[in-house]
Amino acid sequence: MDSGVGLSGDGNGVEVIRARSLRDVAHGFLGRRGGVSQGLHGGLNVGLGSDDDRAAVDENRRRAVAAVLGRAPLVTCFQVHSADCVTITQDVAERPRADAMVTDRPGLALGILTADCAPVLLADREAGVVGAAHAGWKGAIGGVTDTTIAAMEALGAQRDRIAAAIGPCIARASYEVDEAFRRRFEEEDPANERFFVDARAGHAKFDLEAYVTHRLASAGVQRIEALGLDTYANEDRFFSYRRATHRSEPDYGRQIAIIGLR
Repeated sequence: MDSGVGLSGDGNGVEVIRARSLRDVAHGFLGRRGGVSQGLHGGLNVGLGSDDDRAAVDENRRRAVAAVLGRAPLVTCFQVHSADCVTITQDVAERPRADAMVTDRPGLALGILTADCAPVLLADREAGVVGAAHAGWKGAIGGVTDTTIAAMEALGAQRDRIAAAIGPCIARASYEVDEAFRRRFEEEDPANERFFVDARAGHAKFDLEAYVTHRLASAGVQRIEALGLDTYANEDRFFSYRRATHRSEPDYGRQIAIIGLR
């Protein structure tokens, strides 16, 4: 597993976090820095489903793409915590209901929105195929990374050539779950117990990033980079659904991970 994070910015102050495993591929994990939203959504909120001002969201999305892939059209999903993956061949007028996308067409920016869930970006440079997946716990256990890899293979990728990076997501120290949650994973595979540590009575802490890494490795991906950035604990850099919930805030922002072919 690779490690190492590259940082860059643009004239608008947009912070772009890049993975070494995806060098030479246009990509970036973006947080909340550099946007125009205010208040609870302060920063680079790109969530169309948030209560933020739509003009601000549109400008934030424009800035996000510009920082990664210039003027490329941005394609995002109507995310439903599924394992569904769609193949994108052109800009789409309506967001597909899915949680992952792949393409072999240059000039398209595939974007995954998160606010604690794990964004996963994937690329087979030799085949010229890229993918992006939204791996919350439901999608992760349901196999969203597996369906993404299969869709990439259908476009000519080979899983042993695919490089993957897992971006900012909620870390184990911040992710307390109940026993029913833990049982769901351990019933799926008893070995999944290693992704949990005991917490207060009746609760445990779950390592989403490590679990997603495991799913990628089990699928045959040999180069995996986990950035180790906790969305919950880093308020100045990232939005967090769980942090907003714990504070009883009425809404929350979303950040974006983008990948594409030049």
